Amino acid sequence: MKKLEGNLTIITGGGKGIGFGLATAFAREGSNLVITGRNLERLEAAAEKLQNEWDVKVLPIVADGVNEDAVKLVISKAYETFGKIDTLINNAQVSKSGLSLVDHSREDFDVAILSGIYATFFYMREAFPYLKESGGSVINFASGAGLFGKPGQSSYAAAKEGIRGLSRVAATEWGAAGVRVNVVCPLAMTESLKSWKESYPELYEKTIKDIPLGRFADPVEDIGRACVFLASKDASFITGETLTLQGGSGLRP
Repeated sequence: MKKLEGNLTIITGGGKGIGFGLATAFAREGSNLVITGRNLERLEAAAEKLQNEWDVKVLPIVADGVNEDAVKLVISKAYETFGKIDTLINNAQVSKSGLSLVDHSREDFDVAILSGIYATFFYMREAFPYLKESGGSVINFASGAGLFGKPGQSSYAAAKEGIRGLSRVAATEWGAAGVRVNVVCPLAMTESLKSWKESYPELYEKTIKDIPLGRFADPVEDIGRACVFLASKDASFITGETLTLQGGSGLRP
């Protein structure tokens, strides 16, 4: 039997990049999906591919996590359609990557905070009653940009560290309800990382050299499978943790 057979997983930003890698890994383990994003055509194409390849049900919903009402609609549609919510993955994030701290405007900073902390907060708050019902879990995405202070990532790092703080509090508050909350910090080739590479090519090359495994993560095999583990019963005693999927570059004392 597949690890997540019959489960329902919500993945924000599930139509592309790491989000689609997550969706693929979860579908492969039998989980039905709700994937959100801002581009309906991309979401529908992703849903069709996942359904055809893995024989699961996928509901694509256009939603911006900054919009509180849109988040409420996603959660209600997910529960109405599938009758349960087992896992919530807050993956989506927008930011001005590659912009130095002093070059940020208030608007630039707000983009990261709203799409990061606020969207994560909205989704967690609305999903909690259903996660409590299923004994489910939350997986929130943070970043090495915040852990290690990467240049050109000030607003992004601030949002991601805020998400880590929010996650630790939720893990403490929700433990008694049987809901686990963990954080993943991936190092994968994403659109924001490509932008950072263009802005800081020398630092990018240094980053590659500083990864003991010598590569960036694969969204399905490295990040997706790790998240499947966190969502499964195999991780039933793990909560409030930050898992660095950084190929060894996240080593800390």
